Amino acid sequence: MSTSAEPRVSGLEVRSIDYVPLDERHGKLWHLGPLWFMSNAQIATLAVGLISITEGGNLIWSLLAIVAGTLIGTFFMAFHSAQGPQLGLPQMIQSRPQFGYVGALLVWLFAYVQYAGFNVFNTVLAGQALDTTIHGGVQLWVIVVTVVALVVALVGYDIIHKAERFLTYTFLVIFGIFTVGILVTLHYPAGSFDLGAFKVTPFLAQFGVVAGYQISWAIYVSDYSRYLPPDVTVRKTFYWTYFGSALGGIWLMVLGTLLAAWAGDSFDTIPSINAAGDKVFDGFGAIVLLFSALGLVSVTALNMYGGSLTLISAIDSFKRVRPTLAVRLVTLVVTAALSLIGALAATSDFLTNFNNFLLLVLYLFIPWTSVNLMDYYVVRRGHYAIAEIFKPNGIYGRWGWQGIISYLVGFAVMIPFFSVGTLFVGPAAKALDGADISLFIGLPVSALLYWLLTRSIDVEAETRVAEAEAAALEQAAHEHREP
Repeated sequence: MSTSAEPRVSGLEVRSIDYVPLDERHGKLWHLGPLWFMSNAQIATLAVGLISITEGGNLIWSLLAIVAGTLIGTFFMAFHSAQGPQLGLPQMIQSRPQFGYVGALLVWLFAYVQYAGFNVFNTVLAGQALDTTIHGGVQLWVIVVTVVALVVALVGYDIIHKAERFLTYTFLVIFGIFTVGILVTLHYPAGSFDLGAFKVTPFLAQFGVVAGYQISWAIYVSDYSRYLPPDVTVRKTFYWTYFGSALGGIWLMVLGTLLAAWAGDSFDTIPSINAAGDKVFDGFGAIVLLFSALGLVSVTALNMYGGSLTLISAIDSFKRVRPTLAVRLVTLVVTAALSLIGALAATSDFLTNFNNFLLLVLYLFIPWTSVNLMDYYVVRRGHYAIAEIFKPNGIYGRWGWQGIISYLVGFAVMIPFFSVGTLFVGPAAKALDGADISLFIGLPVSALLYWLLTRSIDVEAETRVAEAEAAALEQAAHEHREP
């Protein structure tokens, strides 16, 4: 696994949407494993494993839906990871070659809403966990969690990686004991493991929510691999990201399903975790909740970091931004403030409808991930003129009509297959008894349409531009300005 021989950049991270020069690349490839494991291995993920049980599915088919949804959803998310070391750019700025310098705002708006939505849920859960164990009021702890996460996000990339590694090792001990305790001490309703009790609608609902949750990580992935040296292989980068994220996701979602099956209609995330932990030994529930709060702080920091990068990208579409520490600080504070306002104003209805939010995220990012991956792995095959990404009138244009059309068409053909609880059920989903298969419609339609529309792109000419600008790109990065 490659590491740079050059010293790391110490102190607060300054870089944001700008290219990371080769002599600042550092880190070990295996660090992606614990980072993506712990990003998923926190109790907000546990809530994703509830939908099949709450809609009448039994335990064994809920578990199978979770495993299948995770394995498929993580597949797409992990392929984005290799883009970071090869391009040295955060994830969402890479949308410009497909959607255009201004056109990429379409997906950046949705991404920013996602960051905010997840942080509302994360900080409220953390506040409830700390109020249950330490007391002091949920709103006070929501503020504390937000401030601590803001500080971590401001320090930046390296501290986030280190924190996730530490939390991973601690998680394996605490949640290892908790999981064994759940398997040994809890009892489940009759028929929980009856394979003959298959119901298609709750199975596909659980599958869709899980796949959507995993795909929703796609907008983060390169943010946390872009400082790695470019000689790390696509295959190994994929593996460390895939298995880290999939294992963390499956573990926590399975715990959620087990707890929901055990608690039945009385299930409530924080009280149920506390009660299940105390069945291991008195007071262990509080230990689990306190550690869970730390995990939620870390993932809140991830969301603030990514939200800041997305906000800077959006501003840069209107006015060129010099990526300085001051810009990072301002956008992080704005992102934290918006999340805090949402968390303090959150109602029980928001928390109840978290699964609906996850489905909406799935719908919005299926066509984006399809277009982005098709462009990177098939159309341009990883060859980009990075300096042109920062030019309003560069070779990628202001509006990438191929990407925009492919996105909109892919989204449109999914609509009849949408099934979002009581909010909306499309005609095709109704014909399927409420089953949601929109994932399998949007992915191929957007990908194939984008491939057809981009047949005329001269990738060799773009590669020649990239080679001619490579030295100037490195120089601009050293001078800490956009090329």
